[in-house]
Amino acid sequence: MMGDFDIYGVYAPSLLVWMIAAFILTLPVRRILNWCGAYRLIWHRPLFDLALYVVLLGAVVGAAVRMFP
Repeated sequence: MMGDFDIYGVYAPSLLVWMIAAFILTLPVRRILNWCGAYRLIWHRPLFDLALYVVLLGAVVGAAVRMFP
C-alpha cells in the first residue's frame, strides 16, 4: 500500500486522495437519492449524508487496498 501520492511534486497523503474520491462519488449518489424521493423517508438528512460519505470512503479505501497491495 502506498503511503503518499506524488501529484506534480507535491506529496499528498493517501487518505486525502481517497477522501476526495469518496466525496466525488457521494455527489451523484445524493442526486439519485433526491431524484428517487428517498430523502422523504430519512429523518435527519445531514446525518444520513455523513453516514453515506463514511460508507463510500470505506468502500474506496477497501478497493484501493485490494488494487494496490
